[in-house]
Amino acid sequence: RKEYIDLYVNYMFNKSVQKPFEDFMQGFLRGCPARNWKMFFPEELQVLLQGHTIFDWHLLEKNAMYGRYKKSDQTIRMFWTVFHKLPEEKKKMFLAFLSGSDRITGYGLESFRFWIEDPQVENPDEVSPSASTCYLILFLPR
Repeated sequence: RKEYIDLYVNYMFNKSVQKPFEDFMQGFLRGCPARNWKMFFPEELQVLLQGHTIFDWHLLEKNAMYGRYKKSDQTIRMFWTVFHKLPEEKKKMFLAFLSGSDRITGYGLESFRFWIEDPQVENPDEVSPSASTCYLILFLPR
């Protein structure tokens, strides 16, 4: 039984994906030669390719910039109060709404900056928040 299980596991995890993996690796190394990747530790490479998944949300608040708002405005204070009460998964959903991804690559939140802008609409109660993912702008009606 042990031999059967060992052979089955080897087939499922190695043999059955060997050809597709080799094709992927050949294409990947054509665009990104292996010598360029050898300078990274595996953990660093993972963060580079996949992004950070653990965040200091207070640092996100600290790095936020404001257009037509001040940090002391009631709308901004209420926004951050509600944001910090959200569960982790909802905070990541907000990050995806804002940036198009629930992860941040590179240096992480230390260098991540985004804007909260007042869209200056006639009736803010009829407008939902929106985002410009390319420019990292959250349009938050008053």
